[in-house]
Amino acid sequence: MDDFTGILKFMPTVEEALANLQRTSESPLLVKLGTLFTNAGYELALVGGPVRDAFLGRETNDLDFATSADPDQILAVLKGNVDAHWDIGRDYGTIGARMGDTTVEITTYRADQYDDDSRKPNVVFGKDLNDDLFRRDFAINAMALRLPDGVFVDPFSGLQDLLDGLIRTPGKPEDSFSDDPLRMMRAARFASQLGFQIHEDTFSAMKAMAERIEIVSAERIQGELSKLLLGANPREGLEALVDSGLAQIVIPELPALKLEIDEHHHHKDVYQHTLTVVEQAIDYGKDYGLEDDLVLRLAALTHDIGKPATRKLEAGGAVTFYHHDVVGSKLATKRLRELKFDNDTIKAVSRLIELHLRFFGYSDQPWSDSAIRRYVRDADEQLLRLHALTRADVTTRNQKKSDRLAHAYDDLEKRIAILAEQEELNAIRPDLSGEEIMEILGLTPGPEVGEAYRYLLELRLDEGPLSEEEAKSRLLAWWQSR
Repeated sequence: MDDFTGILKFMPTVEEALANLQRTSESPLLVKLGTLFTNAGYELALVGGPVRDAFLGRETNDLDFATSADPDQILAVLKGNVDAHWDIGRDYGTIGARMGDTTVEITTYRADQYDDDSRKPNVVFGKDLNDDLFRRDFAINAMALRLPDGVFVDPFSGLQDLLDGLIRTPGKPEDSFSDDPLRMMRAARFASQLGFQIHEDTFSAMKAMAERIEIVSAERIQGELSKLLLGANPREGLEALVDSGLAQIVIPELPALKLEIDEHHHHKDVYQHTLTVVEQAIDYGKDYGLEDDLVLRLAALTHDIGKPATRKLEAGGAVTFYHHDVVGSKLATKRLRELKFDNDTIKAVSRLIELHLRFFGYSDQPWSDSAIRRYVRDADEQLLRLHALTRADVTTRNQKKSDRLAHAYDDLEKRIAILAEQEELNAIRPDLSGEEIMEILGLTPGPEVGEAYRYLLELRLDEGPLSEEEAKSRLLAWWQSR
């Protein structure tokens, strides 16, 4: 994968980036911090992402520092010299502080390592900056700026990797991934975020060690998967997960989409279709104000995962996937729960998968107003995401079919807008409240009130708004006929 020119097009020259780093090192905050630690007899360096992003010409809001001081010594240096500090990450060597409007994190040099069956690293503190950088995930993140003098430190040629668009570990990838197996997913994530290529040796180690990801907690895996999906090039990252074998462990429903295709039964490549839908969902999401929307991207990734379980080879060469929307919704719920996503995200993604096929009958025959009301009611808060997902799900190369579906969805959205203006469609409720139902029917709170409420809601969806008198008359007629 060589398409990283978009990232590097606006990259400063080496001289410009070094000058930018020097200006950074001269900022009052960094000078103050560097001087405080140096005067106390400790080293301090700006490390990782902020240094990398300076070369990429990107702004960063996160300032991470590494020091030879241990957590107690960091606190001793900071006390009385910052506006606030906290030690919630003390066990991992990290102390947080606020200086004016800026939040910083300062971490003791680390030399962490995993046991074979551990889900968390054994925290080991070090005393040398180069050793700390050697333990970092990739060479592009193993650069530093010593403070307060502003000396650039790049012992593992991270700058050259940035110029080459390459993701490579500082040392042997097998050692790096053994120390922290999550780095294998992080390589895929950086492929997504930066559009870089994973070095051949690094990728070979990912394939050989994929099973080691099983010792990493679901929460950490979820975090990396989310960041990958929110990258600019998620297809690159997802393909790296699948091709390395990591996806088979962390989200096996994705490689399962590589359905066998024979000469007698033909269907679209579901795996490649899914990757295209993810890309298109990003573009359509922008049209609906859903830029960087994780729910939409998760729904695009999982919208067809019910197909392998529902595939049926029909006579004549057809292949069907009846009810893959319902099956896929359940599978996505299960997988996202195992990955420790929050309940709101799981519910939203599940609903979108369940509804993603609803529109496709509309292009053959426009819906009644009743059907449109139900579409809006069922989508509820997910309507804009459903618009984006449904449009993204059209990947046919048949231009006439693509245009027909696009025009049909344009028409559906226009009709939704018209009904919304006429009927306050976004807040569909029965024409009588629960209190009014109880008063009219002489009921007290209970199941019968809910039954009556649902009857009036269906009436509202079928026929639109009714007058209070008409709603009361219809309710009484329904009640008497029960």
